[in-house]
Parts: sequence; C-alpha cells; structure tokens
Amino acid sequence: MRSVLVSTLAIALAGCATIDEVRTVAAPPAVTQSMPAQMASMDPGESILFWNDERRSSAFRDMESMFPGLEIAAANDPRVLVRGAGLPVTTQAKIRSFMAESNAAGVMVLHNGSVVFEDYGLGLQPDDRWTSFSVAKSFTSTLLGAAIEDGRIASIDTPVVNVIPALSGTAYDGVTVGQIASMTSGVAWNEDYTDPDSDVARMLAIAPVAGESQAVTYARTLKREAPAGTKWVYKTLETNLLGLIVEQATGQSLAAYAAQKIVEPAGLSGGMFWMQDLTGGNIGGCCLSLRLSDYARFGQFVLEGGKGVVPDGWFAKAGSPLVDFGPNAPGFGYGYQWWAYPEGRYGAQGIFGQAITIVPEKQLVVAVISNWSTATSSAHRGAFQSVVSTVAGDLD
Repeated sequence: MRSVLVSTLAIALAGCATIDEVRTVAAPPAVTQSMPAQMASMDPGESILFWNDERRSSAFRDMESMFPGLEIAAANDPRVLVRGAGLPVTTQAKIRSFMAESNAAGVMVLHNGSVVFEDYGLGLQPDDRWTSFSVAKSFTSTLLGAAIEDGRIASIDTPVVNVIPALSGTAYDGVTVGQIASMTSGVAWNEDYTDPDSDVARMLAIAPVAGESQAVTYARTLKREAPAGTKWVYKTLETNLLGLIVEQATGQSLAAYAAQKIVEPAGLSGGMFWMQDLTGGNIGGCCLSLRLSDYARFGQFVLEGGKGVVPDGWFAKAGSPLVDFGPNAPGFGYGYQWWAYPEGRYGAQGIFGQAITIVPEKQLVVAVISNWSTATSSAHRGAFQSVVSTVAGDLD
C-alpha cells in the first residue's frame, strides 16, 4: 500500500499589508483522522496517471476512502447560496458543451455571490465531493496570509530558515517565505509528470526520517540553479514546504488551521478532506476534497477579500503577476500560489481539470471540477477561460 500512496501522491498535482483585528471563531469545525477503508484492495503497482476514465471518476469523488488524511466538519453557519438571474440560454449551452467535451463533473458560476449557473456531469451529485489536486495550493497560500495576519509569521520577507531551522545549510538557506510562495527560490527542480525520475515523482517516495517532514528530507537533496528571486520554476515541493511553514508557525495541522481560517469564515457546507503524506503532515500542494459549491464559496470568500482572516489586500497581491511570463504569454503570470490571467483575473488550477477563476471587475467566480483524459490539456484549459470570458461578457 505504501507504494500506491507514494506513486499517487507524488504526481497529484498544482510586503505585508495593514493588519486588522482577527475575527475569532467560538467553535471552529471539528477535525478528525480519516482512516481509509479501501487501501488493502488497491493494486500497489498502479499510478493515477494510468488509471482509466472510470477508475479516476470513481476515485476523484472518494479520495477519503483510499488515502489517509484529516476530515474537517462543515462550518457551523454555512453560507447560503441564493439563486440569481440565470445566464443567457446561448451561454448555458456553451458551458454544457464545454462540460461534455472536457469530461467535467460540474460547473458553478457565482455573480455578486448568487448562483447564476450550476450543472453536473459524470453522475456527480451536489452533495458529493471531488478532489482538488493543485487547486489546494491556493488554499495553502490563503493559510499563509492568515498566519501573517495572526502574527505567527512576521512578513512575506521572513527567511524560511527562521521558521524551519532544519532547512539551514540546504538550497533553501537564504530564501524568503515570499520566494517560496511565488516559486522563485532559484532551486533546481523537475516537475515533469511523465518522467518517473522527475523530482515531483520522487519527492514523496523518499524514505521518511523520524521527526522530519518528507518535504524537508527531499529538500536536502536539491541544488541551487539561480539566485533566489530571479527564476520561476513550478515546484509542488515548495507548496509542501509552504504548508510546513504554516504548520510550524501556527503549531497546527493545515487542516486544523483551515477549519478556523477557511471552512468557518467561507461558510463551507460539506466539510473538507485533506490528504496526509507518509509522515502525517497535510500535503500543502495537493489533495483536498470539497463539494463543487464549496469551491465556489471559497472563491467568493477570496473575491470578498477574506477580511479579518488575511491582511488587507492579500488576495489582490497574491493573485497579481508577481512573476510575469513575458511577451510570449502577455497578461499571464504567477503570484503567491495563484495563477494571474489577463484583465486582472486570477485563479487556482489543478491537473485533470480542476479550477477556480475569479474576475474581480465583474464580481464573478467560476468553478469547475473534471476528469480529463490526461493530466494536462492546454485545449481544455483554454476552453474554460473562453467560457469565463463569455460569462463575463454577459455581465457588461
């Protein structure tokens, strides 16, 4: 079973503002250990990259029965999503066509906090949950903002080794928390999902060391290729390190901190499952599971600014192109674990077609969960952004 957990998790991907008073929560959602019931029946030789569509579709809605993790109860006061005026018939038809072509399990559109479109595929029901893959990265970024707001981390410029002394003497010595968050550490990395010898394929296969996170153990093996802050390379390990930074600074698991800082204030209605690695830490770069409506609720919470949870202006900064991808991708870039898109849009995205796109100018949130036939697809991703543009155009 250890090998199937490793192979699956290894590829499962994606200046401080004014501090306001933190809103306290009298009774945050409960967090409990989730013990998988189906682990013994899984074939250890299998990897999620080679599962067929049916197998993935079944697993993506039920990760908590297959892998260890922490279960977070629903918010004490779930946010009610009221129904708004529907989208034009032609736009609804375009969304449904996109869903069919991309094997989507669900799409939800919120405008001014109201549901203007909601539909499901692949037999998914509104109360079912679906895995996130790298959409989880943007949740971890939000918890980083919360830790700064709480004073647990001094600022985005805090040296990483100040929070994780075990990284002293590694390639991450001299790197700041913000450089980890923007993936500009300058540490060499290979995120090729098709290469079994890539770093992303091996990072969770490294033998656990007693008393040490797997993320730190693997970080010890890495070398620097550029000065910190000068080169962007997408690295899931760095989000795992970011999650560990939050855990070390707050003294809580990511799941427990998320219960207070995301589930409760965003009013998530179906709770959350967050997978753990072989050393028992939540995986910051991957693998939380939510209802489609709760991905949308999280997007709405972000759109509204997360007041009292993160510093003022946190999401505007985190979703901006702190890294500009240049003339070959005009308007596109990367922030603090958020992808920056043209026209001030930003979003979270994960392999196999999971995404949340936020359009602040239109007060618009569009969430999609999917089972693409391949881990990545520029065609499907482009089609989703085209859907977002169409919906935004309807709101002019």
